[in-house]
Amino acid sequence: MAGVLRVGIDLVQVSRIAGSIDAFGERFLTRVFTDREVAYARSTNDLAARLAARFAAKEATKKALRLDGVGWRDIEVVRAPDGACELALYGAARAALGDRALALSMSHEGDHATAVVIASSP
Repeated sequence: MAGVLRVGIDLVQVSRIAGSIDAFGERFLTRVFTDREVAYARSTNDLAARLAARFAAKEATKKALRLDGVGWRDIEVVRAPDGACELALYGAARAALGDRALALSMSHEGDHATAVVIASSP
C-alpha cells in the first residue's frame, strides 16, 4: 500500500449483535449482512461473534471512506482463497472508493469484536 489516506476503526459488543439476531431474526440479518456473510457465519460455531466482526468492519469502512447514506449490504466482508478476510464494495460505496485500496483487520474475543480499515492511495 502506498500513502495512507484514512483509517477507520470500530468496536462492537457481540452480545448486542446476538440480541439483535434474537429480537429481529432474519429481518436484521438480511438488512445488514449479505447472503455470503450470513452463510459463512452460520457455518461456524460462533454466529454472533463472526457477524459482530463483520458489522465492525462495515462501520470501520464507513469511517475510513467517510460514507454517509450507504447501505450495509454495499459493504461485504469476503474470504480470499487463502482464508484472509477482504472487503468488497458495491454501489455508492464502490463509487466512493475510487482508486484507493483497502486493508482490513478483524478480531473478536469474549464479548467484543473489532475491525480496522486502512484506505490508501495507489
